[in-house]
Amino acid sequence: MTTFDSNYAYNMATQLAGFDTQTSYSRLDRNKKNYQAQQTALNTLSSALSTFQTKLSGLKGTGSASSMVQNKATLSSSDYATATVGGKAVAGSYQFFVKQLASKDQVALQGLNDSNLATTGKLTVGQPGNTEATAFEVNPADYATLGELAAAINAKAKDSKVAVNATLVRSGTTTSLVLTSENPGENQKISLMLEGQDEAATKTTLGSKQLSTAQDAVVYMGASEAEGIELRNSSNTFSNVIDDISLTFTKAHAAGDQPLTIDIAQDPSATKAKVQEFVDAYNSLMSTIKSLTASGSEESERGALAADGMTRGIKSMVDKLIRQNFGGESLVSLGITAKRDGSLELNGERFDKMLATKPEALDAIFKGDGATKGLLDSLLDTKSGLAVYTSSVNGILKTRKDSISDSMKRTDIEYERVDTQYENLYQRYLKQYTSMMQIMSTLEQTSSLYFDFASAEKK
Repeated sequence: MTTFDSNYAYNMATQLAGFDTQTSYSRLDRNKKNYQAQQTALNTLSSALSTFQTKLSGLKGTGSASSMVQNKATLSSSDYATATVGGKAVAGSYQFFVKQLASKDQVALQGLNDSNLATTGKLTVGQPGNTEATAFEVNPADYATLGELAAAINAKAKDSKVAVNATLVRSGTTTSLVLTSENPGENQKISLMLEGQDEAATKTTLGSKQLSTAQDAVVYMGASEAEGIELRNSSNTFSNVIDDISLTFTKAHAAGDQPLTIDIAQDPSATKAKVQEFVDAYNSLMSTIKSLTASGSEESERGALAADGMTRGIKSMVDKLIRQNFGGESLVSLGITAKRDGSLELNGERFDKMLATKPEALDAIFKGDGATKGLLDSLLDTKSGLAVYTSSVNGILKTRKDSISDSMKRTDIEYERVDTQYENLYQRYLKQYTSMMQIMSTLEQTSSLYFDFASAEKK
């Protein structure tokens, strides 16, 4: 008697359903792999473009950092000041005599303690020289401790725009309430007045000790106070004290000290490094694009965006801009030329010569001349530059990514359809082969009964 395998119907149903849907699954697998490769490639391109734009924005800079031409300051002594120099600073030598540094107002109230707050009258705190501040009143008797009083002063000072901070300073068993102006400058002086008392009496009652006096920084441009021009500032940082030069003074001169000498000169190395940043940023972007659009060969894979017009459009736009003339000058004028592989290279000797003879050409190319945009602004332009592709609102890259995402969603839906088709085919084949096996089993049983009967008749 023949024995039928109980898994036969299941195996046949699986094989036949798989055979019928194999073409659909293969097509979907190819599509999904292609979409995933494109999605990864577009993300890589987007990241490379974002990095490139960030580099361009950094090179564009703001304020004194906006010039491509870099200058440097050499100080006769680092004790007295630090300097920040922009590209538009005029070369020269300058002397400064620092009479006094700016300082904050700070006073310790040593006559107050937790036990006498209840008997201390109302206190008015203000800053007469601070035009934004409004004096406020605080009543020490309303608070149980100096800590609570300090917190109240800080809260009221914030509301009244009085730029004063209150804190507690402890020394052994003694605790002092210390008031400090937030900013330096003589207009930050703190005024304290108890109800019914004048300023002198208030100081005595509060046990006031002046720890630091509010004052402006006073510096003389020149060899000495007698010979110089007075420069006064509430801060120790004098911004743009000379065109594109800012100084932060850190120490006052004593009688007989030599004045501080500051020499301003061009910094060719720093300027070249800044231009090299652009060259490196461009080469990095183009290296990524070259990899993504590679046509492929027996030795290398084809890039996921090999036939992509958008990616080639980005390269074409950037290349067109870097080959333009700006203010009658071009990157070639700076010694920046293209190598055989398409990358850029900075010729140091030619660059040094240009910088020495025509430094203004550098900003004309990268920053523009005021009437026309330079290379950086052109690349960063929100309507015609890289933003056309990279905008998170309506950029071509976003549209392309959204399209790929939609295609992947449709592919997932198609997978579900084919899964359903496979399940229906499987169930149909399973039913057919199960029925066939049942019929064959019935026939075998009938045949067996016949042969058993025939054998009995012969006997």
